[in-house]
Amino acid sequence: MQEIWRLSAAELAALIRTRKVSAREAAQAALDRLDAVNPAINAVIDHRPDDALAQADAVDAALKRGDDAGPMAGVPVTVKVNIDQEGFATTNGLTQQRDLIAASNNPVVDNLRKAGAVIVGRTNTPAFSYRWFTSNKLHGETLNPRDPSITPGGSSGGAGAAVAAGIGHIAHGTDIAGSVRYPAYACGVHGLRPTLGRIAAYNASSPERPICPQISAVSGPLARTIGDLRLALAVMSQPDARDPWWVPAPLDGPPMPKRAALCIAPDGLEVVPEVSDAVVDAARRLEQAGWTVEELPNTPPLREAADLQSRLWLGDGYQAMLAAAEREGDEGALACLNGNRDREIPDATAFSKLLVRRATLTRDWQLFFERYAVLLMPVSGELPFPQRLDLKDEASFRRVWAAQMPQVGIPFMGLPGLTVSTGLVGRVPVGVQLVAGRYREDLCLLAGEAIEAGGTPASPIDPVR
Repeated sequence: MQEIWRLSAAELAALIRTRKVSAREAAQAALDRLDAVNPAINAVIDHRPDDALAQADAVDAALKRGDDAGPMAGVPVTVKVNIDQEGFATTNGLTQQRDLIAASNNPVVDNLRKAGAVIVGRTNTPAFSYRWFTSNKLHGETLNPRDPSITPGGSSGGAGAAVAAGIGHIAHGTDIAGSVRYPAYACGVHGLRPTLGRIAAYNASSPERPICPQISAVSGPLARTIGDLRLALAVMSQPDARDPWWVPAPLDGPPMPKRAALCIAPDGLEVVPEVSDAVVDAARRLEQAGWTVEELPNTPPLREAADLQSRLWLGDGYQAMLAAAEREGDEGALACLNGNRDREIPDATAFSKLLVRRATLTRDWQLFFERYAVLLMPVSGELPFPQRLDLKDEASFRRVWAAQMPQVGIPFMGLPGLTVSTGLVGRVPVGVQLVAGRYREDLCLLAGEAIEAGGTPASPIDPVR
């Protein structure tokens, strides 16, 4: 048998359920892999081997009794350090929260554990989870295992780097402006941002969330195969009464014709040739799989949605956010907030108008997806950025935010988005983004499987020095 950590989650769960491999063996293989590669990339910043092995032993004991160990029986996974895991600090990359020890689990953690998954570590995030780069004063900098000179993405950069390097088979991330989709893109894996309300969210350690995270931030999986994303979505999306936004929507909606809209440069996005080529190649793969692809000059408003999402995210309570960042003294968080100073929401009237416009744009996009099953477009206008580019100067900061527009806009309408890794440019990953109507992750995954099948699936790699 090949090394256990190289298998897909679905393959490994099947082997464990049939007792051809023990959950303890799988957990130990993941821990050994972590020890071998994590020092080079700093993806996992907290882990307890004894705890992981105890979780695995519980799975093996259940199987020995003849019990159902769950759809992810014994599969090693990681979770991001911004969600509660009982007994661990929910730091969100902050020195101020190094002692914020969770007394209970976030629903995502509970659902993973109920499904038999073994949590082997917690992954790094930038301070406050603000950036598309992953570093902070508490846990340090995460490097991209494919190329340390480029960002691993953010804010779920530790998650992307971990799953790309074979530390766990599935990684949990969160996404308010691309924080699942961009690390997947940068690290050469796949990442799913589900619809708002699909996966329950709640941190008892910090229960009061501002309105933007409530109505646009989601948890989602990163993995090396689309099939593993499908498995993870089913597991993570189980009900939990602690989240008032959770929706009991079916995982599979009514059939739709396999019709995809293709837009290479939505709303005038500047796109480098390598990204354009990847989107065109993905469209070709869809057509070869029997999809009809219709190229469009534009989409419903996306640049406006991205601007309003940034304003809602960073502008509501701006002064309090800036004060917290100043106390933390994190250069990345301060660059993000100072660079978006003009997005502050001045009063209740402006806030109300923003939410009214959100409803209109959501309606426009839902009507668009009455005609098309999915939209195919770039994840970013550029290949993954050089590490720390946003801190270089103001022009570089603006360049980063301009390129990320396709990621930032989608959460404003609460839509699902999927990054599909399609290949490499040299050793730099490239991929595409699929978007569908609300609660139609199944259509994103269906199209994603067709694109994946037309290329070479992502496989875990040894970190490049």
